[in-house]
Amino acid sequence: MANSMIPAGDFRTSYAADTTIFPTVTSRNFAVAGVLLTCAAPFLFNEYWLSLLIQIGIYGIAALGLNVLVGFTGQISIGHAAFFLFGAFSSAYLSTKIGIPAFFAIPLAGLVTAVVGLVFGLPAARLKGLYLAIATLAAQYILLDFFARAEWFSGGSVPAMAEPFSIFGYALQGDRQFFYVVLAYVVVCFLLVTNMMRSRDGRALIAVRDHYLSAEIMGINLTKYRTLSFGIAAFFAGIGGALYAHYQLVVSYEGFGIERSILFLAMVIIGGLGSIMGTLMGTAFVILLPEAMEWITAMLAGGPIDHALGLKTNITFLREIAIGTIIIVFLVFEPDGLAHRWHQIKTYWKFYPFSH
Repeated sequence: MANSMIPAGDFRTSYAADTTIFPTVTSRNFAVAGVLLTCAAPFLFNEYWLSLLIQIGIYGIAALGLNVLVGFTGQISIGHAAFFLFGAFSSAYLSTKIGIPAFFAIPLAGLVTAVVGLVFGLPAARLKGLYLAIATLAAQYILLDFFARAEWFSGGSVPAMAEPFSIFGYALQGDRQFFYVVLAYVVVCFLLVTNMMRSRDGRALIAVRDHYLSAEIMGINLTKYRTLSFGIAAFFAGIGGALYAHYQLVVSYEGFGIERSILFLAMVIIGGLGSIMGTLMGTAFVILLPEAMEWITAMLAGGPIDHALGLKTNITFLREIAIGTIIIVFLVFEPDGLAHRWHQIKTYWKFYPFSH
């Protein structure tokens, strides 16, 4: 019991101690056990459910970058899907046209996408709120038009091909093998962001979000950190996109419009703005939501509601309604997202039966 709770009178005297990744031994052990149990997923699930887990990991990495931008820095972006797609095309180009192995092409694609994100993040130095949202929307359309016309880079109307992920000449193909690749990137990326937010730059990003005037008075360069946040968000979007490219082996710009950017925002909002683990929760929620909608549709099949709405042929329609409704519900009743609710549940049982 003593190891599972922070002892009374344990006053922190440094930022490192106050923002430690694992505040207790128990939390660290649970995290390690969770990763080890996840490693057993290929032996427990079929390829369909493994595919869903891979999607959660890939989109979770991209959503993590968006959470750094929106949740930790207080900026806004509705063009995140374009950077995700840029990372996918970049990694496909590096692996097929230049011949760089996918193992090195993925981080390089992240860096290239980060540079593009820094360029489009320059307006953040002068814009905020609705004006910044419109600027990021313009970036989305600019990049999509670039993908449609730059046949040398994206293939234009013909989907681009990507090489399978390989290490030292050994190709990791199939869901059961590629699952471990995605898991490794998820662990590394989430630890990287967790440690970054504990650093001086991470605290500066949070200061810009909380009160930019006070941050500027303290000597924080607002232009630098606002632009940097766009670069960081684009980097993780590029990593996620590169993994997507080497998983699908085919990349097309279709299906990555404004709707996909809204889905990324939904992942962050539902999981919890400014919560690293909440990002993964929100991503899992959004990815698994269509499965839940299909299950509900199957239950309602043949009933009066089915005859009235025609759910069999409108599962996608039902999914969009559900996502929009859930975003509104979370914003009104649970603005801190699933991460906050999970924290409340843990606190309740930690102090049970003296929960109040």
